[in-house]
Amino acid sequence: MELERIALPPRGPLELPLSILEVGCAGRFELITQEEKPDGEGFPLTTLPHGLPPYAEELASELEQRFLSTPDWLPIHHFEKSHRFWPREKDAESLFEVDITPVHSTLQADRNPTTGELLGFREALVDNMGLSAKNSLSFQRAPGPPAEALRGSATNYPYWPGGMDEPSLEQIKTQGDLEEDIDFQKDLLTVPPGWKKGVEFTKQELKASPGLLNLTHLLGALDTFELGSSSDEEDKEKAEEAEKRKKKGKGRGGAKEEQKPPAEPAPLQRASSLEELVFKEVTSGPKPAPQAAPAPAAEPLKEQWAILVDVSSPVDDFYKRIPDPAFKWPFEPDVFQKQAILHLEKHDSVFVAAHTSAGKTVVAEYAIALSQKHMTRTVYTSPIKALSNQKFRDFKNTFGDVGLLTGDVQLHPEASCLIMTTEILRSMLYNGSDVLRDLEWVIFDEVHYINDSERGVVWEEVLIMLPDHVNIILLSATVPNTLEFADWIGRIKRKKIYVISTLKRPVPLEHYLYTGNSQKTQNELFLLVDARGSFLTKGYYDAMEAKKERASKHSQMFGAKQPMHPGAGPGQDKNIWLSLIDMLRKKDQLPVVAFTFSRNRCDDNASMLTTVDLTTTTEKSEIHVFFQKCISRLKGTDRQLPQVVHMVDLLKRGIGVHHSGILPILKEVVEMLFSKGLVKILFATETFAMGVNMPARTVVFDSIRKHDGANFRDLVPAEYIQMAGRAGRRGLDTTGMVIILCKNQVPEMADLHRMMLGKPTQLQSQFRLTYTMILNLLRVEALRVEDMMKRSFSEFHARKDSKVYEHRIGQLSSTLAKMEAADTSGQLSDLQEYYFIVRELRETRELVQRRVMESVNGLKALSVGRLIIVNNQEHRNALGVILQVTGVSSDMANRAFNSLVICEKSPTEGDSAENQGSGMITPAEVPLPDDLLRTRLFLPEGPCGHVIKKLGPADISGITTKSLRVNAERILEDFKKRQMPRFRNDPPGPSAATTTQELLRLAEGSPEGLPLLDPVNGLQLKDIEVVEGVVKTRRLEERLPEFQCVHSPRFPTEYTRFRERQRVQEELEQLRFLLSDQSLMLLPEYHQRVEVLRSLGYINEGGAVELKGSVARQISNHELLLTQLLLDNTLTDLRPEEIVALLSCTVCQVRTQVEPQLPSVLQKGIEHIRSVAEEIALLQRKCGLQESVEDFVEQYKFGLVEVVYEWARGMPFAEIARLTDVQEGIVVRCIQRLDETCREMRNAARVTGEPTLHAKMEAASNMIKRDIVFAASLYTQ
Repeated sequence: MELERIALPPRGPLELPLSILEVGCAGRFELITQEEKPDGEGFPLTTLPHGLPPYAEELASELEQRFLSTPDWLPIHHFEKSHRFWPREKDAESLFEVDITPVHSTLQADRNPTTGELLGFREALVDNMGLSAKNSLSFQRAPGPPAEALRGSATNYPYWPGGMDEPSLEQIKTQGDLEEDIDFQKDLLTVPPGWKKGVEFTKQELKASPGLLNLTHLLGALDTFELGSSSDEEDKEKAEEAEKRKKKGKGRGGAKEEQKPPAEPAPLQRASSLEELVFKEVTSGPKPAPQAAPAPAAEPLKEQWAILVDVSSPVDDFYKRIPDPAFKWPFEPDVFQKQAILHLEKHDSVFVAAHTSAGKTVVAEYAIALSQKHMTRTVYTSPIKALSNQKFRDFKNTFGDVGLLTGDVQLHPEASCLIMTTEILRSMLYNGSDVLRDLEWVIFDEVHYINDSERGVVWEEVLIMLPDHVNIILLSATVPNTLEFADWIGRIKRKKIYVISTLKRPVPLEHYLYTGNSQKTQNELFLLVDARGSFLTKGYYDAMEAKKERASKHSQMFGAKQPMHPGAGPGQDKNIWLSLIDMLRKKDQLPVVAFTFSRNRCDDNASMLTTVDLTTTTEKSEIHVFFQKCISRLKGTDRQLPQVVHMVDLLKRGIGVHHSGILPILKEVVEMLFSKGLVKILFATETFAMGVNMPARTVVFDSIRKHDGANFRDLVPAEYIQMAGRAGRRGLDTTGMVIILCKNQVPEMADLHRMMLGKPTQLQSQFRLTYTMILNLLRVEALRVEDMMKRSFSEFHARKDSKVYEHRIGQLSSTLAKMEAADTSGQLSDLQEYYFIVRELRETRELVQRRVMESVNGLKALSVGRLIIVNNQEHRNALGVILQVTGVSSDMANRAFNSLVICEKSPTEGDSAENQGSGMITPAEVPLPDDLLRTRLFLPEGPCGHVIKKLGPADISGITTKSLRVNAERILEDFKKRQMPRFRNDPPGPSAATTTQELLRLAEGSPEGLPLLDPVNGLQLKDIEVVEGVVKTRRLEERLPEFQCVHSPRFPTEYTRFRERQRVQEELEQLRFLLSDQSLMLLPEYHQRVEVLRSLGYINEGGAVELKGSVARQISNHELLLTQLLLDNTLTDLRPEEIVALLSCTVCQVRTQVEPQLPSVLQKGIEHIRSVAEEIALLQRKCGLQESVEDFVEQYKFGLVEVVYEWARGMPFAEIARLTDVQEGIVVRCIQRLDETCREMRNAARVTGEPTLHAKMEAASNMIKRDIVFAASLYTQ
């Protein structure tokens, strides 16, 4: 019952002074009878202060005032007055109040597995007690409050992502057992997690025989010895006899090997993620029988997650397998749709990559119907808000129970099918929304949007974070790497993904070139690609001929000096469009979508067609009624906006315009009229082709070049196919017509062929780290950012062979355990150092030689007749001479040198290389200082032969200073002749024999090696890498004679043993590195970003998220800048309209030429924002991130600050539009996105406990939410 305010007459002198006092904010009232004071001042009617909320006085000033200024307040000596206390009242009953204990058991139904009949109930114990959204990732946790059921809460934990094994009790127990196997000398932590310092314990020296210590050191750090049945005494004996066992059989070695396998994996450390635990189990797998390891080697290779479904043969038994489908259509589904439905019925995940207009939505509709049948929920995500609105209308008409969630709209959130943008689903996953409990399907529409550089990462995050019980449906245009993408999703989610592709378009396309520009030439339409997909060159040449003919006529009439610019003026453009529309109308090819890659040109093209009228009187009336009905919800001034008035005129004549500069409500009117067939020609930009299911009969390309934000370029096949795919309406047209206008010149044939018939762009990962993602994952201990990076599509190629690597690690570990360690005692003590010096020397020489071969001077030196040193699999330090240089001079990698190389002579020329190779391998096995310091040339043991070889740059290890005069052509001809079977046994020709003898003479004359060209002094290479390499080589060469190990008689044996062991160890380390977090491409950037967050105080030293980090997590874009502004109180002192105007810099993406007129407060605010952005950018550079300071600061554009400021102050939209040159649609989109930012800032202010800013952000949001900017979508009505 509402209380009405009653006006009482003034109080008489005899009446009592009664009044009501409002006490506190709880709504209690007290009756007071206090006389008014003579000055008319009465008792206050409330105890609450008016104005701003109360705030605490600063502590320092309070202390100064109360204790220092007036010391009498605290009489120090009268302690009985100073020590005040209140006697505690005993309340024994309070001890009985305890929290309600969570129920330890639940009831489970027993059913007949065949019939489903209920047989009874039984009590089952519940494992997980006391779990909540604040401490657990499990679905066993209790649901949150109803208010947070939909979007979750920022303080909730997310649910455990599917594909990462949630630790069960057995796994936790296993992990506990593994953690017990700790080396208490090495593996104990001395610094607790999150602490800066810890206790330093003195390490105890283990006293054992040198042999045993040496062996364990070389085997790798062992966690434990599982001694089995052997005793300590036996172990000591084995350690002492380590030297003797080298020459004996493997009798006792077998016993030792049985003890070694537990030591194969790396030292166990406390596992911080499940993957580490799994890895440890895998590596310790081949314990029992290392010799049987090769058998399952092929097993990891069979792992295939993407399964291609055959759609070529019909599904005859469809209705037998699904007698009662969840949804029925008025038409018969295609084969690919039936295959998808069969897999949906089996609860499989599917990836449908189908041609445009093939009917992908059928799959989505069946999934929604299936979830309604199962009483579960479906989420349908789309990349753009407009598409979400359209799908909402379509599905609402079909299913009824459908809800919509976008940034600013929330309709029927309790519905079984929720349509939302992908960003909202990501936020629900991070915030642990309870909607995920009932979720059966997530449908990703337009998955090829993952290629979007700005937003593609959202798709990857969502796919990684989805829980295990949710099945995935991916709908995409045709892409080349469908299987690869599906394999990635299957691998990270550990479930099979069934890939279903269409073979061809349901309505084939015909592509034409149009060169007409007048009434006479309006039929100049040339078929370029027919419906079968054949490229017709005749059509191309006919179009060229038509253009040439017109040019020659033009020169005859106006003279050759008058240049012809067919597309130069708007008049010429108008003629082209008029003749085209006339031709299409006569051929009954309307409606048509004309794609134009400029918003301004869209408007210009539509505006200049003043004489075109394509609608009948009835259609005009229908358009008028529909338009007036749609804009009836707008204010009077908004209905008279220039854009609205202009659009009415165009639409009545059957012309529409659709681009981001058009007001959203007008775009929707145009779309609806187009789908009704009342808009005959629609000038649209590329966005119209993205997912909007509105096909036309014809598609026209105004141009095939577009500006992509950086420069002008031709359309790529994916873009062309996406737009051309709008042509051809299924069930209405037999073929779709695609026309390219040739305004200036006919495009190049190669460009047209590549664009029309080229492969679409592959799905590529756009995964990148964002601060919000890092903070969201850091707050949950069980989820690591590294795990997220491992599962990203960008890491897929590196990680897909992980099972093979793990298997190989097991094999190598057992091999390493069997290998004996090299003896490095006594004279051989510097063997290890010698090995690494030799390896470094060889690598440096190879690097320098590679740089020489790539240099211009090096190539000049490698001319015909130059003597070279050849080193490859067949030759070792063999002398050769260049006979011919082949390949392109610019392409070094493909250059080849036909050379004559000396070798051992053999009866059959083909065997020479093998004999020479096998004879020469032994000395090089163990490199001695002399071999390394002097290039000992190969000398044949018997008669000298030669081979003609095609050598690559890598085969030439040295270029000598000498050249020979050779008759190269004759030698090569002679060699070619001897390749024929008839002349194979003929002796070499005289030229080849002479050259061979000369090479042998030179090799014998200087066995220590011919002088080589010096890279720096001889070839004049001044590259820093080459100079440093030469200096390093000399330094290493000087050290070689110092080593003593080479004089030991056991040096060759021990060196070979050490080298073999080192190779196994290095391969093992490389494989372990590939499986570890250290191999992640984005790991360095992750550490840099964490350093930025740590420097700003968002996380502490231990990686725990601080208050600042919790604030930043509330903000999805530009989180660092907005958090800094919020925390330095920049915004608190401003008025709401000023705050929202300044925040527009984070959502405004367009440059404006108009200089805004701003008050001084906003000018200062802009300067402050720029300075904060600069500080953040400098810190990022300091921490190692690559983004330049200028780029970071420039991303904040302040062109719409004045517009938003005036809009928030209440200025009508018609006046707003005059303040800027930015188109109305973009202004509206900017203000709509700004409302989302206001909401995020409001939540962030609540986290920091800023009631003032919270209220101001609320007010700012309400100020901008009005009129045409926030007019409800027509699709949702």
